[in-house]
Amino acid sequence: MSWIKEIEVSEAEGKLAETYATLLRRRGKVSNILKVHSLNPEAMGNHLDLYMTIMFGESGLSRAEREAVAVVVSASNDCQYCVNHHAETLRRYLKDEEIVSLLMTADGLETLEPRLSNIVRYAEKLTTAPAAMTEIDLGELRSEGLSDEDILDLTLIVGYFNFVNRIALGLGVTFSDDELSGYIDD
Repeated sequence: MSWIKEIEVSEAEGKLAETYATLLRRRGKVSNILKVHSLNPEAMGNHLDLYMTIMFGESGLSRAEREAVAVVVSASNDCQYCVNHHAETLRRYLKDEEIVSLLMTADGLETLEPRLSNIVRYAEKLTTAPAAMTEIDLGELRSEGLSDEDILDLTLIVGYFNFVNRIALGLGVTFSDDELSGYIDD
């Protein structure tokens, strides 16, 4: 639910109905963050394409690392919709609730194992102080084995979640326990 009109799956027609069908096939359900795009089906489709590419496409970043970035960026922006959504997914990959809790607050990131720590600290810095980024930040990522392609993927994920957090916060997108779980994760 959000502060603007949304078209329900059962009421969708044309391109929107096709996009909803794709979401149901690929993810098992339609998230509220995508449903809020229902008044602009073309934007929804483009959003979905970018999300699937950066979060599920081939990358040197693991699914757990990508979800950790989503959680930290969203925590840095105080976007509880995305924090909760992606923490739920992260728990499938990280079976350590203490680490998930650190990521959900974006606090104590330096205490994580070095590779994950560098990845999420880069994400937090790019989110909260983008003008302070320097080439040295990339050196720290490279020292943990990230290639330039991985660094690009990481930066795209950070940028994407800053974008999505502003949609969720700007339009009042909310979640329920039912909406948080039950997605297909392929």
